[in-house]
Amino acid sequence: MPRNIRYGDFAQATSVHHIKISYNQLVPQIEQDSDGEDIPYRPARLKLRSMDIGRLLKPYVSVRLIDQIKSVVPLALYLVLFLVVILRQGISDSWAIAGGLTAVIVGLMLFMEGLTLGLMPFGEIIGNTLPKKSRLPVVLLIAFLLGVGVTFAEPAIGALKAAGKQVDVNSAPYLYALLNQWSNVLVLSVGTGVGLAAVIGTLRFLYGWSLKPLIYISLVPIMLLTVYALYHPEIKKVIGLAWDCGAVTTGPVTVPLVLSLGIGVASAVGEGTGGSLKGFGIVTLASLFPIIAVLCLSVYVGLTQTPESIIAAAQMASGGPLEISWYEKTPFPEIIGGVRAIVPLILFLFIVMKLVLHEKISEAGLFTYGITLAVVGMCVFNIGLTHGLAKLGDLSGSLVPAAFAFIEQVPDSPLFTVVLGIGVAILFAWFLGFGATLAEPALNALGITVQNLTNGAFKKSLLMYAVSFGVACGIALGVAKLIFDFHLVWLLLPGYFIAITLTFFSSEEFVNVAWDSAGVTTGPVTVPLVLAMGLGFGGAVNAVEGFGILSMASICPIISVMTVGLFVQWRYKRTLRLKHDDMATTQLTEEGASA
Repeated sequence: MPRNIRYGDFAQATSVHHIKISYNQLVPQIEQDSDGEDIPYRPARLKLRSMDIGRLLKPYVSVRLIDQIKSVVPLALYLVLFLVVILRQGISDSWAIAGGLTAVIVGLMLFMEGLTLGLMPFGEIIGNTLPKKSRLPVVLLIAFLLGVGVTFAEPAIGALKAAGKQVDVNSAPYLYALLNQWSNVLVLSVGTGVGLAAVIGTLRFLYGWSLKPLIYISLVPIMLLTVYALYHPEIKKVIGLAWDCGAVTTGPVTVPLVLSLGIGVASAVGEGTGGSLKGFGIVTLASLFPIIAVLCLSVYVGLTQTPESIIAAAQMASGGPLEISWYEKTPFPEIIGGVRAIVPLILFLFIVMKLVLHEKISEAGLFTYGITLAVVGMCVFNIGLTHGLAKLGDLSGSLVPAAFAFIEQVPDSPLFTVVLGIGVAILFAWFLGFGATLAEPALNALGITVQNLTNGAFKKSLLMYAVSFGVACGIALGVAKLIFDFHLVWLLLPGYFIAITLTFFSSEEFVNVAWDSAGVTTGPVTVPLVLAMGLGFGGAVNAVEGFGILSMASICPIISVMTVGLFVQWRYKRTLRLKHDDMATTQLTEEGASA
């Protein structure tokens, strides 16, 4: 026995008491029937009090609820304080807006949990199993159909249809037609673009293609179609919508499902890009190809319909009977839209699992629970979008011009001089973009990934601030475009010229990160808010249309991240060069001393 012992060991030995319990006391007594056979034990159904249920659900719900509160509440408070304190304006329908924002928070919480438990397992199983049991053409066909299906399930897609109600048919007939008469075809066109991006992205994972040539090739038809539309007096008003559609598609449904399919194919085949490049690039393609699809659709509508026919059709529709059906009154359109967005996608994935892969769904109860959450969450989110985000964004956009210009809705305007008021409006947009981007959960995940892949050379905080700064500048430029009423093309063309130049000089890793970073900025909260704000702002200052802000919020972070990436590369190479020079100097000194 040792003479010296630690006091901690002594205290533990004297304070811990052991009680021996017989195993027979922990298990039920075995009962037998009249024949001497053991009667199977059937435990009584577990009974929980409401207090016990609350204690079990509290940690599960609170973590997921807080994540959505962090995304929605700071933005809402910022907008409310700006309107009340800076613009000194009251908020009409404040209780309805507050209820709508609450529905947005609850809906997103339910939808994201359902996405994790119900939809994501589908993508992982199909991505890992499909290339093993099917030929490449079948794999690409399913990737294309999956890209089309996930577009309809994006929460932000509903914001496009809601935005169509605010467009004046007399000012922009083709824009009105695409968002109203052709709304389903518009979403299908966007989905087609995402489907093609999924096919190209899957082939890129499979064969290890560089992203740079794909970017160059994709931008050629985009720029040609944009220039063509620019010289058409009516089609040019659709350019902002087309470029914004590229930002709307890269949301919480499209990116994980399509990405899991592409990576699963590459992993199953055992080829493709490796290391730090795997997983990047498909978001870029999913944001570029829809622009081509929407521009092609707008050109087709311009060739087949005249502005006069669109205006006449809109007047006939508005001049019909005022009585609307029960399913056209809120909340039924939002519920129908939520079911229509999720259920067809689930049916398609189920058919692929059963008929193509012949796979069974493990944990069917958990899967059903996830699908139910996704459908309910989408319906609740749509209701919140109609009564919360859209109203708040439209109210903000319509009242901000009161800072610098007279509008009928605000008889005491302008509140400031023209120069100061314009500065206030642009600063408002800048801080809105900066705060909204920092609140995006996907940006934090991207920052951690980039920091790990670059071995700490590109810090997470540096990437997050670079992306947020770029989005803020993009939204501010978009608002300036509405204030001074010049066309979006004069911002897009120089912006993408700078981006292509930086792409040429940047390494492959930073190109992948920079172009994908534009996709993480357009979440289900930011997109509806910015769209509604842009349309409200455009209507208040008599701009033709308020689209285009999201497109600027996509190109500017690409420029900012690649600029920071070039600086990080230069600093890293400079550090290595200085270390090499110091080692050479030390070696020469030692050789001189020995001589």
